[in-house]
Amino acid sequence: MSRAKGNLAEDTACGFLYDNGFTIIERNFYSRFGEIDIIATKDEVLHFIEVKSGLDYESAIQNITPSKLRKFIKTVNVYLKKNGLDVDFMIDAVVVSPKGVWHVDNITL
Repeated sequence: MSRAKGNLAEDTACGFLYDNGFTIIERNFYSRFGEIDIIATKDEVLHFIEVKSGLDYESAIQNITPSKLRKFIKTVNVYLKKNGLDVDFMIDAVVVSPKGVWHVDNITL
């Protein structure tokens, strides 16, 4: 996916999250393990969010592989340690397609 297409999906995801009561803290946090697309809060919980886009929900969500999720979790740990945080958090996905936007909370391996 091109960077411009990725940015558009992330912008759409941020708008969706904002409309659903989230506060966006940071976008595109990088570590040597990978990237966190969006970091947001809602109800005193920190949400680390992977944004995926595709023609439909199924094709987009399948791009979150176990390997990708392991790298994402390592990056979450880097963020928490770097910022000295000991807070409740969740790892989420936002799927963006021409058919809609979906928030999948608390994804795991």
